[in-house]
Amino acid sequence: MSKIHITTFIAAPIERVFDLSRHLAMYKFLFQNRNEKFSAATGSNLIAKNETMSINVKHAGKTRVSLLKITEFMKPLAFTEEQVKGDLENFKHEHHFRQIENGTIIIDILDFGRPRDLIGKLLGKVYLKKYLEQLVLKRNEVIRSYAETEKWRAVLS
Repeated sequence: MSKIHITTFIAAPIERVFDLSRHLAMYKFLFQNRNEKFSAATGSNLIAKNETMSINVKHAGKTRVSLLKITEFMKPLAFTEEQVKGDLENFKHEHHFRQIENGTIIIDILDFGRPRDLIGKLLGKVYLKKYLEQLVLKRNEVIRSYAETEKWRAVLS
């Protein structure tokens, strides 16, 4: 099992950063122009406890699917996505939010295993951790670009 820990500062209130972090538009922006697809089964644009999302990616010549469920939800302090079905041995992404004087700190903690298939296991050793780190960093940059400007109003209003 591998672990990733990323800390990001965003100069915006915790409620705004929390809601942008769980907004489906942020996930869609993240996956656009990539060889990946995202969909969610939710009644609103803000994913909440027990709701699911699906991510389809093509890596190592295979389409890989992960069905993630929001298993923990404490607004505006934290939420957790866990794989309930997918190609990885396991996957858990904890999102933690801390208000500080001049903004919000996001703490992302990912625990994950390698892909289940042989090719995935071989490539996963080298590629998967770097891929997930870059994905989280890009996601947080997208959230920052909205939270620290007036663009957030178009998404959360």
